[in-house]
Amino acid sequence: MADSVNTPETPGAHPATPGELPHPHAPGVSIRHTRAKGEPRFPDGPRADPAGSHFERRIRSFQPRRSRVTTGQADALQRLWPKWGLDIDGQRIVDLEELFGNERPVVLEIGFGMGEATARMAAEDPEVNILAVDVHTPGQGNLLNLADRMGLSNIRVANGDAIILLREMLRPDSLDGLRVYFPDPWPKKRHHKRRLIQPEFLTLAASRLRPGALVHCATDWEPYAGQMLDVLTAHPDFENTRPDGGFAPRPGFRPLTRFEAQGLDKGHVVNDLLFRRVPHRGQQRERR
Repeated sequence: MADSVNTPETPGAHPATPGELPHPHAPGVSIRHTRAKGEPRFPDGPRADPAGSHFERRIRSFQPRRSRVTTGQADALQRLWPKWGLDIDGQRIVDLEELFGNERPVVLEIGFGMGEATARMAAEDPEVNILAVDVHTPGQGNLLNLADRMGLSNIRVANGDAIILLREMLRPDSLDGLRVYFPDPWPKKRHHKRRLIQPEFLTLAASRLRPGALVHCATDWEPYAGQMLDVLTAHPDFENTRPDGGFAPRPGFRPLTRFEAQGLDKGHVVNDLLFRRVPHRGQQRERR
């Protein structure tokens, strides 16, 4: 498969002299690189399959997408991945204080798309660290690029399966929040088992969330919103922050994305769910 990094050509741009490679940041330069078989897509960037075959095959809640990486995204992946990137290989426990270089609370975001909302939330709340997980390479590069341009030091980008990250690489009670915005709804009934928000996932997430941590989900797929509400309400480790037990208004800290605005213009209904991790059972008894 050929991986392409392209920028529009500018009329009058001077071509490189024979034998000379054009500078990747020169205006008007179009770059196309065809990888040799087995050559990594980004030698210093995220790995194609960081966990490999170390873990059992299971039904995945995500579908990796292959699409073109822009010059800016490729540059960000090469420059910033060694500093701000994390491959989810399941082979070690991640020290979050070491990863971020401070002791600030850490929120895990699963599925960040192109990263615009993540960058805005990080900029508006610099005292909270965001560990953002996705498998979409252009989005990874775009978020790294945004963090660099905006001077954000509270974002780390993780590549791979969030289940493996939670189960194998994070310590109990290490997270102060969980965000799942617009996950794949898997609309066909036979695919509902692929949806991320399931009882088993919530049990795993609860083991990594500190008591009081906020779980925030949002979706524009109403049947999935109803399932999320039912599953979260029934789970003993979480309680709805809404006294009426229903959906929450969009909180001010979740930006209105361009994708969401387009959906609203088309009449889509977006539902937010805000649930809190309840105290551990021993702590609950002490409070009574």
